[in-house]
Amino acid sequence: MNERIRELAEQAYEQKPLMVLNPETFEIEHKMGNGGVAMYNRVFNQEKFAELIVRECMACSIWVGKMNTNSVEPIHTAHAINQRIKEHFGVEE
Repeated sequence: MNERIRELAEQAYEQKPLMVLNPETFEIEHKMGNGGVAMYNRVFNQEKFAELIVRECMACSIWVGKMNTNSVEPIHTAHAINQRIKEHFGVEE
């Protein structure tokens, strides 16, 4: 796997509260550890990972447009590619 993909995957992890069922009240509660410190799970967010990859593709299209500063055509093409990627994957600003 590409190092950049690994970096994006790492960014897609989130901290979620560790929830447990209280056997006395039968309510879901935030699990507390030693000293009353709240406990969390490290959870991979697939949707965030996909969005990060799409945004990376969009950044690449802009980079392509900036490579050739002698012509307006590549920059226009890069922005069109960027817009198409954004619309295709439903990424919002």
